[in-house]
Amino acid sequence: MIRYDALDALPVRGALPALHDALEEHGTAVLVAPPGTGKTTLVPLALAGLLGGEGAPARRVVVAEPRRIAARAAARRMAWLLGERPGASVGYTVRGERVVGRHARVEVVTTGVLLQRLQRDQELTGVDAVVLDECHERHLDADTSAAFLWDVRQALRPELRLVAASATTDAEGWSRLLGGAPVVEAHGVSYPVETVWAPPARAVRPPHGMRVDPALLAHVASVVRRALAERAGDVLCFLPGVGEISRVAGLLGALGDVDVLQVHGRAPAAVQDAVLAPGARRRVVLATSVAESSLTVPGVRVVVDAGLAREPRVDHARGLSALTTVRASRAAARQRAGRAGREAPGVVYRCWAEAEDARLPRFPAPEIKVADLTAFALQAACWGDPDASGLALLDPPPGGAMTAARSVLEAVGAVDCAGRATERGVRLSRLGLHPRLGRALLDAAGPGSGVPPRAASGAAAPAGRSGALPPGTGASPTGTSAPRQAAGGTARPDAAGAGVPGAGSFRSGGAEVVAEVVGLLSEEAPREYGDDLVSVLRAARRGGDAYGARWRAEVRRLRAAVEGGDDRRGQRATAQGDDSGRGRRAAVGGGDGGQGERVGEDVLAGLVAALAFPERVARKDGGSYLMVSGTRAELPQGSALRGAPWISVAVADRPVGRGHARVQLGAAVDEETARLAAGALLTERDEVHWADGDVVARRVERLGAVELAVRPLADADPVLVRGALLEGLRREGFGLLRRSADADLLRKRLAFLRHRLGEPWPDVTDDALLARADEWLEPELSRARRRADLGRIDAGQALTRLLPWASGEAARLDELAPERILVPSGSRIRIDYDDPEQPVLAVKLQEMFGLQRSPEIAGVPLLVHLLSPAGRPAAVTADLASFWKDGYTGVRAELRGRYPKHPWPKDPATAEPTRYTKARLGR
Repeated sequence: MIRYDALDALPVRGALPALHDALEEHGTAVLVAPPGTGKTTLVPLALAGLLGGEGAPARRVVVAEPRRIAARAAARRMAWLLGERPGASVGYTVRGERVVGRHARVEVVTTGVLLQRLQRDQELTGVDAVVLDECHERHLDADTSAAFLWDVRQALRPELRLVAASATTDAEGWSRLLGGAPVVEAHGVSYPVETVWAPPARAVRPPHGMRVDPALLAHVASVVRRALAERAGDVLCFLPGVGEISRVAGLLGALGDVDVLQVHGRAPAAVQDAVLAPGARRRVVLATSVAESSLTVPGVRVVVDAGLAREPRVDHARGLSALTTVRASRAAARQRAGRAGREAPGVVYRCWAEAEDARLPRFPAPEIKVADLTAFALQAACWGDPDASGLALLDPPPGGAMTAARSVLEAVGAVDCAGRATERGVRLSRLGLHPRLGRALLDAAGPGSGVPPRAASGAAAPAGRSGALPPGTGASPTGTSAPRQAAGGTARPDAAGAGVPGAGSFRSGGAEVVAEVVGLLSEEAPREYGDDLVSVLRAARRGGDAYGARWRAEVRRLRAAVEGGDDRRGQRATAQGDDSGRGRRAAVGGGDGGQGERVGEDVLAGLVAALAFPERVARKDGGSYLMVSGTRAELPQGSALRGAPWISVAVADRPVGRGHARVQLGAAVDEETARLAAGALLTERDEVHWADGDVVARRVERLGAVELAVRPLADADPVLVRGALLEGLRREGFGLLRRSADADLLRKRLAFLRHRLGEPWPDVTDDALLARADEWLEPELSRARRRADLGRIDAGQALTRLLPWASGEAARLDELAPERILVPSGSRIRIDYDDPEQPVLAVKLQEMFGLQRSPEIAGVPLLVHLLSPAGRPAAVTADLASFWKDGYTGVRAELRGRYPKHPWPKDPATAEPTRYTKARLGR
């Protein structure tokens, strides 16, 4: 029986006529309704014609929710309103779970499920309307679904009705996106919510990565206790993640007659149901952002908001993608506060200062701007729009992120060189996994699971690229190198097992273990399971918790997907394999007992992780591990993986203040598995470079940045040797050549002429000389093999090759920039060219008597340093006439008493120059 009393109490009912009119006229609408008004439950029932009104057309409606817990809760609530059980008129489908009867008119799905359905059936056959709920959260799947649905409506099904619904959203933006859709607003019963600002007494460290300052969590726990003491009703506390929920629950401890419930995506269904039903006792509900929208938690009068959220981020420099903790947006804070005022006046305790509130971002960062776009790029390619330029998106995908995603997809053979989806790519898109994990599932499952050899080997990928995903920075070897032999990166037809000990069992049932490991990697396992993938696998098999139940359902789904069968087939396979573990042991371990089982599972777990993340295969190098991408990674203290020569890293992050990644989940592998998984990065090269002051020539086999084998190279390519010698000259300078004072002087003279006259006089800076090394250092450089050979090259003689001989200007070198200049005394004095702008002539003062003007070269007056008889500077001038007139008198007065034996005439301009004393002159 329909519960009309509950339906009539939902405020959104007043907006239904306007919504129906908008859909009749335009076919699209944007519904803005505050939390608790019934937009998630009443609107789909009304659109489907399930509320019993006469003449209401019977339609089939799909409602897309961003989270599984919200999808299940919405379906159960609608079924309750109709007086039915879920699966009758209203059902739901989430990954690994489907409760939909033959006559269901409303189906609630996650946005991920909707995407899969659109890729299989672009027309959405049999569906009359789609409601995109909570579109303000800007999840990537939701944005993509909206874009695809708009394409379907424009090109295939103009009668398909679309509703974008949210409590707080960019209504104008969504209206433009849906072709000028009318905006319909529902005004609910607004209960006032008082705001209490409750910042920590002392400053706390801002969040970094997944880390939240324990001092902030302790403060949140104290605010919860304060709220319990000051206010009535249940308390809903928002925290960023499962770890923080567990920490605060531990800090709260026993609260007497108050129940503490933990709600998140991993919570058991029984706990989720208990939260959504009124409680007999007072409750504290510790929740992630899953409780921001869609779910109404009855009895809540108090909200405690830690002010944090989790968003995806990609560290392109290290090839790591993970969730990171950020400050919650103002829109999210409003949503959270609204939970306290759904049923009665309430209060929100915000654990930050009021002054900080205005600095919070207005909306959450759209996932398309910050997340790994590999899965999105594959969806777009399978949709027929590889660069997503034709999709109706509120925000375009960043070009760099799309380029990185395309590289990954090409590497796994999901798209061709033009970005179009291959047959393999279409299959990967339908697995409901990230393309990396889909690649691992298909390739590791092997021929025994029905995967064609070409698909298993990644043959659809461009030549030389299949088998390994693009590495991060630092994967290329340093120094000058040339390919000697490129070890093929394409996996062999029996890529699942060839060359890997124990992996031949894939054909007889190892696909079960592969599906189990992929299931573990598709959804983060509880941290208490450990960091060793094999141990995590065994813990999941034993586990009776909510994670274990979801994992087993996912394994059944993956087995069915790989085998091409239905979910019932996957369930049967799992049941057989779970028969006290005997079926799995026989398949994996070859039936040899306990040791065989251990070795087989180790190999399979490591291979799956390595195939999914080949650039994260790492070898022990000192106290850390070096990934083939070039990124260094460290294992936490007490890790079960410590001491393993090779590991494959499945999950990693970067701790605060550390340059290295930290392994959170991985598996031990052997070198053969590493070579197999990252085969496209396997090279053997002749590397010739300058190191430790000389040429180093060696033949190196590398797996990306990891050196596998090195041996000396006796017959190095002369071209590479020449490049290494030039690198030495670049690093250490031309002092490596045999130099003389004349050679240095010639270079300075040429620098002066270049500065003064320009062409055709050569540029003799280090960079210019290196660029023209083939002109002035040949043929000596071609014959050189090591540092000692450079030391035998005469730099001065080599530099003469750069003189402008062809134009004839070289003959004027001594005229324009002489080494020495004749002074009035008859001496030939060397010119100092250290300063190319104005060379210096350092000469004894008496030798310049009688010279009326400063000497010039190439039209530039020399800067004359007039020296005392002892050779010390007495005066500096570029204008001798002015010095004789104004400056000489003071110099004469100072020096004539100190050097009485030398001539000091009153009129130096007319005096006879000399380099001798008065006695020598006979005076």
